[in-house]
Amino acid sequence: MGRPNYKVGDVIVLKSGLTRTAKANKRCRISSILPNDHGHVQYRVQFDAENFERRITEADIDTGESPSRASPEAAAKSDGAEPWLKFSSIKIGK
Repeated sequence: MGRPNYKVGDVIVLKSGLTRTAKANKRCRISSILPNDHGHVQYRVQFDAENFERRITEADIDTGESPSRASPEAAAKSDGAEPWLKFSSIKIGK
């Protein structure tokens, strides 16, 4: 539950009800993996027809319909990745 199962660039299918209409395309591409929120993996995704990104959790993904999954090695490798915000790189003017 705490480990990302998908990687950036994967095309996934969202569950019904998360898009505005039932006939809407539910396929989207993962643009980034966000920090965990209380143990829930979060992703930033974008539909081809939209010019903005949405934040979803892994529970919003239809795992039966989503074709590509990250390999277990890639998921294990992402656990040792550096945080997305590096406090040492922040410069404060004095």
